[in-house]
Amino acid sequence: MNNQIQVSKIVSIAKLAGKAILNIYHDANFSQVVDFKSDNSPLTLADKAAHDVIVDQLGRTYPEIPIISEEGAEIPYEQRKVYKTYWLVDPLDGTKEFIKRNGEFTVNIALIENEVPVMGVVYVPVVDVTYYGGVESGAFLEEGNSEPRQIRVNNKESNRIAVRSKSHPAPEEEVVLERYQVIESISRGSSLKFCMVAEGKADIYYRHGPTMEWDTGAGQAVVEAAGGKVLMGTGPESFVYNKPSLLNGSFLCLGF
Repeated sequence: MNNQIQVSKIVSIAKLAGKAILNIYHDANFSQVVDFKSDNSPLTLADKAAHDVIVDQLGRTYPEIPIISEEGAEIPYEQRKVYKTYWLVDPLDGTKEFIKRNGEFTVNIALIENEVPVMGVVYVPVVDVTYYGGVESGAFLEEGNSEPRQIRVNNKESNRIAVRSKSHPAPEEEVVLERYQVIESISRGSSLKFCMVAEGKADIYYRHGPTMEWDTGAGQAVVEAAGGKVLMGTGPESFVYNKPSLLNGSFLCLGF
């Protein structure tokens, strides 16, 4: 990983974006903040505000590193295919959870090097909790201003717990989960599912159906820093980034 990059700075940037999100989340006119994209998926003023904060701060701090963000202008593959190192950003992951006001949305910033996430920060604004990690440092959980504590996956061999999507469940998940001795399931929104695996509160997360690269980059970095892995489909190939299409297929996140 680029030795000039300090994860503490990225955590601070994610928290600034989270503050911008909460200003809108707690606004008395909350019902007026929702718009829709061309594919009819929801977009809020908070997505835009968080994007502006992150792009501004990353641009000031690391001007030499390009940024791919969900809310940024689409960058043609011919331009971005030469990116060896870049930021991959989802300013507000879990927009549906934001609109439902259940608190299960996150700010996601990942550093990608040679198609692999090497560092990631996942910030949960409503509860002021940060998950972060890197290939060299391990994974950590920071609650408010408390001392960060290191987290690891469970490495359980049986009686496993699956974490599943709140907004995108799929019956195809059952077939995969049966192979891994799953006895219980919990549901979470956004990239919190990766964090549950990294923290050892769940052991497996299978997503059937599409996501985008910015939905998974930071979460994958945290999981892998905690000793887990994220695979394409049901494996065994590793999940990679900066594909010609930024659309992901199915993936499997394992904490063992």
